[in-house]
Amino acid sequence: MVFDFPARPALGRTDFLVAPCNAAAVAWIDRWPDWPGSVLALIGPEGCGKTHLAHVLAARAGAVILDRPDAAQLDEALVADGLGPVVIEFPPGMPTLDAPMQVDLLHVLNLTRERGGHVLLTAAEPPARWPVALADLHSRLAAIPLAEITRPDETLLEMILVKLFADRQVTVPPEVVRYLARRIERSFAAARDTVSRLDAAALSRGRPITQALAREIIETPHRPPAQDPPVGQSR
Repeated sequence: MVFDFPARPALGRTDFLVAPCNAAAVAWIDRWPDWPGSVLALIGPEGCGKTHLAHVLAARAGAVILDRPDAAQLDEALVADGLGPVVIEFPPGMPTLDAPMQVDLLHVLNLTRERGGHVLLTAAEPPARWPVALADLHSRLAAIPLAEITRPDETLLEMILVKLFADRQVTVPPEVVRYLARRIERSFAAARDTVSRLDAAALSRGRPITQALAREIIETPHRPPAQDPPVGQSR
């Protein structure tokens, strides 16, 4: 019998794989609270480690992590002097905020600046590109400094594959990891999807992950599951 238990990723600071594509972003997180302003935007493609670094900041600084700029969830004490920062994580794609959420986000940014607190925004696109109607919010977003994570090179991709397999308590031969890293799309999302499909195939067939199985999986067309709509939009 195969049970589809969710894999629990390791989200500690020592578990984060530092490479040239993310070193600047890691340095920004490590520098807290010595940021150039009250707000920092951590941007990068899906699966690149933004959530991991958000949890690193939470563990180090006592940050509160929210999934949307909802003022009803945010007690004003959270951004008071001496307390930890606030992290607002936006879903993959371009954030789309409705009018109430734009007002809430502007409130959070203003309150943070007034109280001397900090906000970390995580998203795929720089805040300056977000489609917002409030002129004050647009100007605030355009001025936010960026900590960017770019696509991984082949060496980092191999390290990511090993970590993703380890998160699932699976050990894969090095030659299989090298084979995958040279053939899949060089992206964090592709690595995560490939590991998930390989693990599921190996479990369902009761066999280890081999190069032959890896070849079969990556050569089989795969339709990803439907994504949830961006914040503020309906299906």
